Amino acid sequence: MKKKLLVLVLFLTLIPLKNFATHIVGGEIFYDNLGGNNYRITLKVYRDCLTGIAPYDDPASVFIFNSAGAFIDSLEIPFPGSVTLPVTINNPCFTPPANVCVEEAVYQAVVNLPNIPGGYNITYQRCCRNGTILNLIGPGNVGSTYMAHIPDNTIAPGNSSPRFTNFPPLFLCLGVPLYFDHSASDPDGDSLYYELCDPYTGLDPTCNILGPTAAVGCPAIASPPPYPFVPWLAPYNGTYPMSASPAISINPVTGLMTGTPNLLGQWVVGVCVSEYRSGVLIDVNKRDFQFNVVDCPGLPVASIPLQTIFCFGYNVNFTQNSINAFTYHWDFGDPTTTLDTSNLLAPTWTYSDSGTYVVTLIINPGTLCADTNSNTFYIYPLLAPSFVPPAGQCIDVNHFNFTAAGAFMGNGTFLWDFGSHANPISSNLQNPSNVIFDAPGIYSVTLTISENGCSQSYTANVEVYPKPVANYGLGSTLSCNLQPVYFIDSSYSPPLSYLWSFGDGTSSIIQNPIHMYPFVGSFTSSLIVTSVYGCKDTFSLSSPVSVYSSPQAGFNVSPQDTSIFYPQITSVDISTGATDCDLYWGDGTSSTSCDTIHNYTQPGTYTIMQVVANALGCKDTAYSTVVIEPEYLFWLPNAFTPNGNGLNDIFKPILLGVHNYSFLIFNRWGEKIFETHDMNEGWSGYYNMKLCEQDVYVYKITFVDDVSQLDHKYIGKVTLVR
Repeated sequence: MKKKLLVLVLFLTLIPLKNFATHIVGGEIFYDNLGGNNYRITLKVYRDCLTGIAPYDDPASVFIFNSAGAFIDSLEIPFPGSVTLPVTINNPCFTPPANVCVEEAVYQAVVNLPNIPGGYNITYQRCCRNGTILNLIGPGNVGSTYMAHIPDNTIAPGNSSPRFTNFPPLFLCLGVPLYFDHSASDPDGDSLYYELCDPYTGLDPTCNILGPTAAVGCPAIASPPPYPFVPWLAPYNGTYPMSASPAISINPVTGLMTGTPNLLGQWVVGVCVSEYRSGVLIDVNKRDFQFNVVDCPGLPVASIPLQTIFCFGYNVNFTQNSINAFTYHWDFGDPTTTLDTSNLLAPTWTYSDSGTYVVTLIINPGTLCADTNSNTFYIYPLLAPSFVPPAGQCIDVNHFNFTAAGAFMGNGTFLWDFGSHANPISSNLQNPSNVIFDAPGIYSVTLTISENGCSQSYTANVEVYPKPVANYGLGSTLSCNLQPVYFIDSSYSPPLSYLWSFGDGTSSIIQNPIHMYPFVGSFTSSLIVTSVYGCKDTFSLSSPVSVYSSPQAGFNVSPQDTSIFYPQITSVDISTGATDCDLYWGDGTSSTSCDTIHNYTQPGTYTIMQVVANALGCKDTAYSTVVIEPEYLFWLPNAFTPNGNGLNDIFKPILLGVHNYSFLIFNRWGEKIFETHDMNEGWSGYYNMKLCEQDVYVYKITFVDDVSQLDHKYIGKVTLVR
């Protein structure tokens, strides 16, 4: 012990006081949702407090911005006082230096922030950091910014932000591995993700504080986010903030920070905890702090971890976390034998019976660097409770029975914990029954068995399935017999199976059925939905489906078979119960009267459709077919008089039942002076915008007839008379 004390005194003497100035050494800001749009804002600020103490902000100005960066409000939080943190080091064999002081001030205020799109950003800024920091450029001029984001209620209703649990050790021993729990807690149980990150810079010495105590000429309000990061000195950055091998890192799931520093000095480190809900990022709490790496002599310390697991049976696996140990000697304290020793690093020993045993570890035995540690171990028979979770049940009919199983002696006050949603919430029976849960979900049920002075627990999940909600509507409030009624499902939560009853003795199992009622009347429909878990719900419309009479469509056409030379078709309406009638002739034309006449212009087979409706909007349809037989006709005059008197002014043939038509005119010199393929267009006697001379002209007409599909060609003469 004297040797240890001598080395410690030397260690304290070698630490230069000037390396640790009085400045901001870390901080964070977070919030708690108190309900009613009220939030408790918590600002933690850490600073050196050894010499030259600059006062804490009184008040501390915390600024609130909306997501677009507009200033909303400021909180002037009075100084609440501060506490001095215990000086810690990552080596339990050493007493930390006494020439370092760190204070913590916790500012708190409650503010009402109504929900707005995008939420709010909360900011606190200050200057400055220690000028002796090794991983920043101009560290004495680099300030700090701490920020939190309150999301709007569409992202995370009622959210409270995560906050870190422990403050890191102020000192790290050079070359000694760091194992620090840097985890955070979240009041909402959201998923947390940890990572090393870049701290924000803040104010500078010119304007080192904001708010009502700001210096003349300095802004009273902080600038809105985003904020720049601290200026790293290469090769350091947010993910490699200090010299260490292995490098400083943090487990993204547990928050365990590890690494072995390999260079003396002061270092700024930033850690972010990201908060996720249903896979969506809500907020990031960014904390920064200062590590002081010092040189620590290598004193050995024997250490056996305290027993934390009981009733694990007679076979025990021993571990140790000694420091600077090279050789080991274990004595397991078993009085039944002299062979209960081992020189292994992590030995195993099997006791012959339960009892209390003193286990001793000597490290570096037989040397001047030896050290001894003893711990008492309580050995009990194996205690391993378990149970088979019952199968899931639907919420409206759930009642669960549980049976304790696993390894236990059977003489243990059993304790079942079913959770706050259960009735009962707990039981001390070995096999409780008829446990009912009040809401759907997955619930952890824990069985704890206590016997022989120790306890062991086992947890498994039971699932209570939600009851689906049946619901549906009709595509239209008007229903007509022999016309479709559309049933539109709006049940939840899918996937579901369906059983429809239409009230007329028929049913369906599809999601959105279409049903035609064959007769008039009122029909009460219903729907039963069943989830994949077998849970059911039934719904019936409050009003029955009323089915009204439909009109009866009907009409006669004549003739039904005729020639294109006689294409006139007469329709006679014979529908009943209708107030409106429309005819669709099948050639692209229609009529709003069903007693009418229609002329077809082309041969073919045409389906005529009649649509009738009554005053309620119920409709019916009837069809008929007419055949227009193809015929063809060709007639051409031999003279015409284009004098503009409206008589015989145009020279053209009369054609019916032909296609692929061509009509050409030539003068006596064989020059083509007119051409058309339109049977409705004739020659007006003009060529090049002038009326031709009285003369005899040659025509050439070709076409294919519709009846026999034969080619026809006619060449002749026509006289133009002026």
